[in-house]
Amino acid sequence: MSAITVKDLVVSRGEAHVLEGISFSVQPGSVYALLGGNGAGKSTTLLTLLGFLSPDSGTAHVLDADVAKDVKRLRQQIAYLPEAATLYPHLNAYENLGYFLDLAGKKTSQADLDVALDEVGLQSEARARHMDNYSKGMRQKVAIALAILRETPVLLLDEPTSGLDPVAIDEFNVLVRKLAGQGKTILMVTHDVYGACQVADHIGLLRHGKLVGNFEAESGHRIETDKVHAAFAERAAA
Repeated sequence: MSAITVKDLVVSRGEAHVLEGISFSVQPGSVYALLGGNGAGKSTTLLTLLGFLSPDSGTAHVLDADVAKDVKRLRQQIAYLPEAATLYPHLNAYENLGYFLDLAGKKTSQADLDVALDEVGLQSEARARHMDNYSKGMRQKVAIALAILRETPVLLLDEPTSGLDPVAIDEFNVLVRKLAGQGKTILMVTHDVYGACQVADHIGLLRHGKLVGNFEAESGHRIETDKVHAAFAERAAA
């Protein structure tokens, strides 16, 4: 069974159709990148999968939750990482994690927090510092640690490497592959062709609300960047 299944999904915002009958699926333990430029419909797809927008027609399921009918169960299955992780700058990493986990009704010890922060590679000396002097890459690591601690099977990532330096991007991609290897299902939306090819098992090319290309990694290999870039540039110019 697919972890995420989208079939013939049509979504409007105002009077305009933003998604026009898209279909795709994401298998458990894999990374799917929805690639497209500004206005392609990437954010609308995420907002629909999070239950904030209702489909005009078609269906979308996250595991056993219908996004249009069972929002409570849906959000129990998902951890969402926005482009700019919303964490409190006057709190440290431990305090942020503890606060958001309390809101989610999950009780954890500092040892549990350290295990998750070890997994995402946040330096131990940074964990007790206020987050107002964290880099974006460090904040992303804390946000991913939160997702790990919530123990959700599905992660939705919105432009996760935007604004990161090359080293932080490489670290992030390694972490995403590690999480997929542990069985997490990951859907990321991005306009970064290179990053998508480095980390994704499948790429769907989205343009003006339609899926216009699909790419799949061969066993043991990454998706060819040149091939995806050529399709992206061709479609963008059309």
